[in-house]
Amino acid sequence: MHILTQRLSSQAKQLFNAESLLTLSLVAEDRTRSRHRFTTIEGEVVNLQLPRGTVLKEGDFLADEHGQAIAKVVAKPEPVLTVTAHQAIDFLRAAYHLGNRHIALEITESYLRLSPDSVLEDMVHKMGLHIIHEVQAFQPEAGAYHHHDH
Repeated sequence: MHILTQRLSSQAKQLFNAESLLTLSLVAEDRTRSRHRFTTIEGEVVNLQLPRGTVLKEGDFLADEHGQAIAKVVAKPEPVLTVTAHQAIDFLRAAYHLGNRHIALEITESYLRLSPDSVLEDMVHKMGLHIIHEVQAFQPEAGAYHHHDH
């Protein structure tokens, strides 16, 4: 079992061969778990012991206590609702109302994405927006106070 204790900096990512790493495919909720045991797609067990509050995202690289890169994080497709609108004001209004409910929400220029929820789906539908049930990688916003690593 590998114990993963750190997310590598963007500079460190260029020092190793990413193709030799294990792949850790995680849904959005699992990417918020800083202390958990998972199995990689290769069948290897890894134990996360990351700093509390760490939120992983697609493309992150994880290393052991010695800085040895072990795994790459992949956003695993999961059931989602994808919301689109014809007019920007409708799109903004939906983002506002969904955000007021403090749910995990992915925001892009062309769609909003959230976990399936019949109450929220009904609300968005009544606002006149379009909803598609899909299975996609879900990458919600980390939050206004979370450090973004660009």
